Amino acid sequence: MNMLTRGLATGMMALFAASGAMAEAADDNLVINGEIEIVTRTEAPAHLSDTMDEIMSGWLFRGEETRAMEADDFDNPGMIFVEQGEEAWNTAEGSEGKSCADCHGASSEMAGVRPVYPKYVEAAGEVRTLEMQVNDCRENRMGAEKWDYTGGEMVNMVALLSSVSRGLPVNVAIDGPAQSTWEKGKEIYYTRFGQLELSCANCHEDNYGNMIRADHLSQGQINGFPTYRLKNNKLNAVQSRFKGCVRDTRAETFKPGSPEFVALELYVGSRGNGLSVEGPSVRN
Repeated sequence: MNMLTRGLATGMMALFAASGAMAEAADDNLVINGEIEIVTRTEAPAHLSDTMDEIMSGWLFRGEETRAMEADDFDNPGMIFVEQGEEAWNTAEGSEGKSCADCHGASSEMAGVRPVYPKYVEAAGEVRTLEMQVNDCRENRMGAEKWDYTGGEMVNMVALLSSVSRGLPVNVAIDGPAQSTWEKGKEIYYTRFGQLELSCANCHEDNYGNMIRADHLSQGQINGFPTYRLKNNKLNAVQSRFKGCVRDTRAETFKPGSPEFVALELYVGSRGNGLSVEGPSVRN
């Protein structure tokens, strides 16, 4: 570590310490529309037992007004994009003249899909994210062009598929043929990147609950993605957030849809096993 990077890293750790008075996660329960009960804190999955006892949704680390927005679909700005995803679901496209609904029925029939992704898809011989599977359907079943991995159409569709699974537990498989990808994702999670030499774990495992400037660090759980961020007034894909986090370490970042980010999403997704799907969520 040269003098510049040592100074940057030391400064960042000092920032954690200086602004890092513990700010307790909210003691609150999330029930969406008065009927969808969301598990926002639960016992950590077995593969995290030597790291933490409890896992918590990022919802618990937000302010009261932000939490309230997610509790009512009329107040949740992310639901506008769910409606757009529903329109796309029912629109025929491509050389086959098919819509998603033609093969899968109503979007509500997809409840239970979001909780298990990313997952190993045997027919493809690889771990796939939900975005990868959507594009496979578009290209090979509809004869339509692929969507941009983190573009608006894709984020809207993933938000729709998340919304119909709200309240169901995240259950990402990490064994069998998915294990090698999971191990790669775990390695990336604990690798220090960039001039600041920070890993995902430095913020979301070592310092969750601390304040860094005005931000309350969460565990970095992704059960709420896609998430509407008040900071940029749009719905954000999970790998867009990964890209932003790596960029914030002042590193060359991976591309959304890259093998590195697919592996990282599998690993981070599994850290939330047992929490409820709650996307589209609302965050700062």
